[in-house]
Amino acid sequence: MRHAEKDLSRGNNPKLTKQGHQRAKRLANYFKNKPLSAVYSTNFHRTLNTAKPAANAKGLKPIIYSPTKFDYDAFLKDTKGTAVLIVGHSNTIPDFVNKIIGENKYKEIDERIYSNLYIVTIKNNVIEDELISQD
Repeated sequence: MRHAEKDLSRGNNPKLTKQGHQRAKRLANYFKNKPLSAVYSTNFHRTLNTAKPAANAKGLKPIIYSPTKFDYDAFLKDTKGTAVLIVGHSNTIPDFVNKIIGENKYKEIDERIYSNLYIVTIKNNVIEDELISQD
């Protein structure tokens, strides 16, 4: 998913707004009764602060990743049979999902949208994907 609402007045590494922190808590609550074996985040305040409540609730530490240096094949192998949360950016998460599902289905997220949650399920080599809103 894309990070929660960011403070637009804070340069290139902004923190979350109050609304963003509330969304991050709702995300953690969404995963409360769902298994998570890992939480991935880019190394920015807004993504880490979105990922941490869900990670903390599961006793996990976010794994820092770089969208430009990410090994998708290794990721698929390492996470096979598990549920993971990936937090990124409006211009990286759709591309991430597209690479996992093997098609160019999702476009860059509008800068005003913070509620998209992409769910990708791979079972018996069958890939299913769904886009839901957290609002």
